[in-house]
Parts: sequence; structure tokens; C-alpha cells
Amino acid sequence: MDVSVIVVTHNTRQMTIECIRSILEQTTHVKYELIVFDSASTDGSSEAIRERFPTVKLISSAENVGFGKANNIAATVAQGRRLLLINPDTVVLDRAIDRLNEFASATPESRIWGGRTIFADGSLNPASCWKYATLWSVFCWAVGLNLLKSSMLFNPEGYPHWKRDSVRSVDIVSGCFFLIDRALWQELGGFDPVFFMYAEEADLCIRAQKLGARPQITPTATIIHYGGASYPQKSEFRIQMLAGRVTLMDRHWSSVSRKIGRQLYLLMPLTRWLTYEAAAALLRKADYRKNGLEWYGVWRNRWRWINGWTEAAVTAAATENSRRGRQPG
Repeated sequence: MDVSVIVVTHNTRQMTIECIRSILEQTTHVKYELIVFDSASTDGSSEAIRERFPTVKLISSAENVGFGKANNIAATVAQGRRLLLINPDTVVLDRAIDRLNEFASATPESRIWGGRTIFADGSLNPASCWKYATLWSVFCWAVGLNLLKSSMLFNPEGYPHWKRDSVRSVDIVSGCFFLIDRALWQELGGFDPVFFMYAEEADLCIRAQKLGARPQITPTATIIHYGGASYPQKSEFRIQMLAGRVTLMDRHWSSVSRKIGRQLYLLMPLTRWLTYEAAAALLRKADYRKNGLEWYGVWRNRWRWINGWTEAAVTAAATENSRRGRQPG
């Protein structure tokens, strides 16, 4: 078995079905197995997958255990020499899994590999990889300088000007399309289970590079990644993303940097909330008011993310995810 493809889903039935179908249609050369972990979906995901794709290895969990732990569980039954983690809100294009595995075989020293991600309209989705977070990059986030996407100075995590159209070594490969040697995965113990969602792949890449891994991106393997499609409210996505980033910071930064970083993370939603509120009052635009309210939600719920993925933060996130799953559509 060359590759074990792992898809973790939670209340994304239709996107997961589309993702599975694309994997089966586009993967023709690699010897692979497909493992789907349904993390307590309430939208009929398990039933739909079992009915439409009987050859898929389906693991149905009664509890929403989060992205990292779900992949860890799925990996324990994997048979492949490599593990491919792929998000359910993706569509495989032009034999992307075949091509990514071919690239891995040609560059075995990397031990972690990723491809190119695009949006549904064909435009580049640059989130297939990024650089390490630093105090400077978090400061740029906090005051909004990172909105200057084309600036290497003010968007230091984003690899600006690189269209993901060449092979390149990177700091972090996104977990949405993440290929890793199973032996390395096992040596690292998989994802750190403290991460419920977000930044677990960054932590894994940091730990892997200490063991000699050199993650690389190839443009020959391309997928559609919708990104955030399962979050009807941006505030919830931002809360969980910040919990992941703060946990990552606490795992790898010095004590002094952590203290400064925590204050900068607190500043980020506050500045955006106040800026949008002021703009809404001056320009009387409903979109500004809506954005302001979403950022206020992040600020008001700062207890859920300012100390990272605490037990209370995980419980709140799992409850919110389940609530969203019960909503119509």
C-alpha cells in the first residue's frame, strides 16, 4: 500500500461526498486506501458515506474529538507507507494524489509534502503553506498590516509574490493536503492531542524539522480548497483559529515572547472591532456593522482562545460545532 488517504469530517456531508468522489475518480496510479473519520456528525454523513461508498473504511465516532485526535485515531488503522490528510472541503483535480505521491518518491528526504490549492473559481488559494509565526508577524496581524498581502515585510507568514507555481521548501504544509511518511508520523506520535482544531500541522512540522524533515510544496498536485465553508459565522472560525495559534505559541515560544504575543493577540480583535464600528458610524454601511459585530464576538469570547485549547475552550468549541450541525442546510 502506497498511501492511506484520511478524511476527517464533521457536519459537512455534501462536501465530503464530493471530496470522496473526486478522490476515487482522480486517483488511478497509486495503491491506496481511503479512511473517513466521521466526528459525531448530526447531518447524516456516516449514513450517506456508507450507502454511496461501501469500499471506504468508515470510522464513526459518537464524540466530536477534533481534527488532530481524529486523524491520530484514523492513522492507527492505516496500512500505507505514507499518510495523506485531506480536508472534506476539497476536490482533487487532475490526479493530484498520484502526482503528490510521485513527487514524494522523487524527494524522499523531505518526508512531508504538499501541493497547490485553488479556490472554486480557479484563483490561487495561498493557504497551502506558510512560514513560522513570529512576534513581528503577530504584531502585523494585531494592527492590520498583514492586510497588505503583497508585502514581504508586513505579511511575513504568507510567502507573498510566490504563486505556488514552483517546487519550494516551506516551513509549514497545510493540513488540508498533507502527505507524510508514516514512519515519521509514528516517530512524532502524530498530532499533539492538545490541539482540538487549527495549528496542529504547524506544531507537527516544527517537531518534524527537528528530526531532519524538510517539507516541500509541488505545483504539479492541485486541489480545490473551499476553506472555512462549514462556518456560517466568521467569528466562530476566528475563535477556534486563535485558540490553535495561541496553543502553538505556548508550545514553542520563550516565556517572554509568549507574554508579549498574548497581548498582541488580544489587540487583534479589539482593533478590528473598534475600526469597523467607527467606519460603520461614519459611512453608515451595513457590511461594516456586521464585520464589527463578528469581531466583537471574538473579543467578547476571548476566554475561549486567549489561553489556547484549554478544556473549557474545547468543550465550548465542540458544543458550538454540534449546534451548527443541527441548523437547517
